[in-house]
Amino acid sequence: MFSFIPPETYYPIYINVCLFLVIFTLFHTWILRIDNPSNLTFINVAGYFFLILLILYMGQREVSRYFGDTVNYAHAYQNYALGGQIEEDTDMGWHIFIKFMATYVPISTFFTVVSFIYIFPLYKLSITYLGQFWYYGFIMFIVSFSFWTYGVNGIRNGAACSLFLWGICYENRKLIMTLFFFLATSFHQTSLLPIVAFLITYIYNNPKFFFLGWLLCIPLSLTAGGVWINLFASLGFGDDRLSGYLTSSSVEGTFASTGFRWDFLFHSAFAVFAGWYFVLKRKFEDTTYNRLLITYLICNGFWILVIKANFSNRFAYLSWFMMAIIIIYPMLKKQFFSNQHFMIGKVMAVYFSFTYLMYYIYYS
Repeated sequence: MFSFIPPETYYPIYINVCLFLVIFTLFHTWILRIDNPSNLTFINVAGYFFLILLILYMGQREVSRYFGDTVNYAHAYQNYALGGQIEEDTDMGWHIFIKFMATYVPISTFFTVVSFIYIFPLYKLSITYLGQFWYYGFIMFIVSFSFWTYGVNGIRNGAACSLFLWGICYENRKLIMTLFFFLATSFHQTSLLPIVAFLITYIYNNPKFFFLGWLLCIPLSLTAGGVWINLFASLGFGDDRLSGYLTSSSVEGTFASTGFRWDFLFHSAFAVFAGWYFVLKRKFEDTTYNRLLITYLICNGFWILVIKANFSNRFAYLSWFMMAIIIIYPMLKKQFFSNQHFMIGKVMAVYFSFTYLMYYIYYS
């Protein structure tokens, strides 16, 4: 384990290394063309180095309260290591996985494998869709506002959503894609939402309709938020545990515990605006991008409907984990701006600034 790093400094180190990386990338986008050999060397060396380092950094963390539910996962792991039986749970794939790992390897190896499952698909999706410019998509993923939290706290949810992303890398090999989707739902049942949303795109793939639907969710939530919360809870979305997240009483300090979170709606709108700008205003036509965008709009629209619920971050992540690819994808596929490489750097810097400022100003 990285026991030489105090747990309380883990996140500040991560976010400031990201700051350095984003600034250095911005500088590169300013002085070099995107296809310049020096730039290609930089993005590959920096990208692969950071990919490996981040998996180890996140995976080899100590078990500490500074990492949220890491402590609870460690307790469950210890129980299985001592011969405990697999719990009765809807997320059986996760429990089978953790029981298998606990039988053979120490907990530090388990967290490292989970970090690989969480982070590697972000690289896989980026290189599958963005080719030699994968670095920009990958960095956007890892500087996202929700990235760290679902790597060390809600790790089961984060791993499930990453398995979903891994699955859509095999869109042309449906059997493999289906296998990854099954694994995702077996890790965390809420991943059914992005899976179903993605499958809907095979039936209807016109983003304009879903933009209107997303906008409609705002007044519906403002005027009848409680109705939607009770409706989804009564339908048993996910399982009894997750229905409880929707209907439980507010707890001090929990995300979106009271009222309509305009600040996080603003954050969600980054990807919506990007999709609107490229697809509707600039007429960007790409079937794959439409699928990703529609999936995001459906999942984020669902979260808006239940935004007033306590623990609504559990549902916000079901769309936020896709924000990075929604924003950056078009600019790596088609020329929109005169100095597009520099524009990519500026977009990356603005996107990361939300994460950075939320930590140092909002949460300070």
